Amino acid sequence: MSRVLSPLRAGLDVMPSPVEEQPGLLLRDPFRYTDTVLIIPPVWVLALPYFDGEHTDLDALEAIYKRTGHMAPRESINHLIDTLQQEGFLATPEFEALREKRHREFAAAPERLPAHAGSGYPDAADAARQTLLGYFDGQSAICNLQSAIAVAAPHVSPSGGWSSYAAAYRCLTPALADRTFVLLGTSHYGQPERFGLTAKPYVTPLGKSEVNRELHDHLASQAPQAVILEDYCHSIEHSIEFQVLFLQYVMDRPVKILPILCGAFADSLQTGRVPETGSEVDSFFNALGEIAAREGDRLFWLLGIDMAHMGRRYGDGFEALADQGPMQEVAERDRRRLESVCAGDAGGFFQQVAPNGDDLKWCGYSPLYTFLKAMPGLRGEVLRYEQWNIDPASVVSFAGVAFARNAT
Repeated sequence: MSRVLSPLRAGLDVMPSPVEEQPGLLLRDPFRYTDTVLIIPPVWVLALPYFDGEHTDLDALEAIYKRTGHMAPRESINHLIDTLQQEGFLATPEFEALREKRHREFAAAPERLPAHAGSGYPDAADAARQTLLGYFDGQSAICNLQSAIAVAAPHVSPSGGWSSYAAAYRCLTPALADRTFVLLGTSHYGQPERFGLTAKPYVTPLGKSEVNRELHDHLASQAPQAVILEDYCHSIEHSIEFQVLFLQYVMDRPVKILPILCGAFADSLQTGRVPETGSEVDSFFNALGEIAAREGDRLFWLLGIDMAHMGRRYGDGFEALADQGPMQEVAERDRRRLESVCAGDAGGFFQQVAPNGDDLKWCGYSPLYTFLKAMPGLRGEVLRYEQWNIDPASVVSFAGVAFARNAT
């Protein structure tokens, strides 16, 4: 009998195999519901489009035969099906159970443990400090703004964006350690138009940063429809973890944080209406703005943002090279957007992002816009702007930016 093939899950990372002796497609789960990484051999890549909930294993085998002239063994496709299902790559009850288990485990955990230590940065404290010291020693940019109250830094891998990270974090000194650091990070996998909170302390090899529960609880109570409490995305997201690491290095003492993951403002890009048109987003902006006005200089704001994403990896029909060809025009457009941001002009920033559904694909749009709405009346300074080839055909742009209050 034939078997209907369950659909592949949405949101999986799919890319060419990086292992020369194992060609095919690499599948991995960015949500880390499973840590298994699969490399699908080329012949079985032909079967993947048939994992759609409508076709059967016999349909897949027939397609392979038509393309290759060889009939693949039935037991081989059964092994592929079973592996994908057991490891949580298919939209099946097994995956639903695995997802619920992971969410319960995170909700019950006492701490938010580092997810990227050992990959994005060293997992030993001494090695992490030495790496960060090298980043700061190699950066000469100095923040000219007096009394900076916020910085934006990249969330790209520190090894690629270290110069912009260091330029931003040079604005911080241990004298700020008594403040609560509000961290606004891109939520790459979170729900659109929602804000993910956690009350768990963030742990890195450099220590533990406790959450300001009073401010956390205020947001949860004042904007309940906009907030996801103990958002599982915190457990996997790097946009805030990297900021905590740099913050702990600069402060070199315990500090309090308020970590907020900002989901994409997808509705605004589809409709051309500002994000606060939606009542949930508007209620969160109001609640965060109340905190900003009440707490004043008891807060310092940190944004973990990247900007343009261009090239093959991101669906463009060209190979992107940093600072060359089409990326020179991207740099000009990035700078015009940054001019609006540095002028504190949320409306002007939105008017540049919204056309064409943001063809520059700024994944830092939602944290930046949230910040501009919560903290009006600021001026900014771009400390460093960079483009980086994340692979030979794809580029990410980012910057280090500092903000201060306008003179009155």
